[in-house]
Amino acid sequence: MRTLLIGIGNGSRGDDALGWLFLNDIEGKDPGRFDLEYRYQLQVEDADIISKYERVLFVDATEELIPKGYALKKCEPARSYYFSSHLQSPEAVLYLCETLYRKTPEAYVLPIKGYRWELGEPLSDKASNHLQRALDLFRSSELYKQAQIKEIETEELF
Repeated sequence: MRTLLIGIGNGSRGDDALGWLFLNDIEGKDPGRFDLEYRYQLQVEDADIISKYERVLFVDATEELIPKGYALKKCEPARSYYFSSHLQSPEAVLYLCETLYRKTPEAYVLPIKGYRWELGEPLSDKASNHLQRALDLFRSSELYKQAQIKEIETEELF
């Protein structure tokens, strides 16, 4: 199953870099298993990109309280949409994909709790810990395992 991972954030704003750091780790340890996209924020145009995939995972830092500091959740399309050319939610991008392209990729969100957001701040120790556990969770999930199976099947064809 062709899977896209979208990391959302800003690498120069402390814990806001969590989405990008997640992708960097995947790219470094699992090169070629997933397609990767780095975003400062989701935009309307991302509906076109996700329409080309069967499965999408949105990874982003959050200020929200999450019991473990991270969570892997199913993402459902929003039921309504307000027009804005920037700052879309994963649910809104999925809604646009469904509406414009008549496709609804299987989608998940993986928020990771952050604490520091100012320009030039380093990643906090707590956020770094959440990031590592989120990566461990992802690598033990069916999302990861099914992508691995697809890679093996592709190699067997050649």
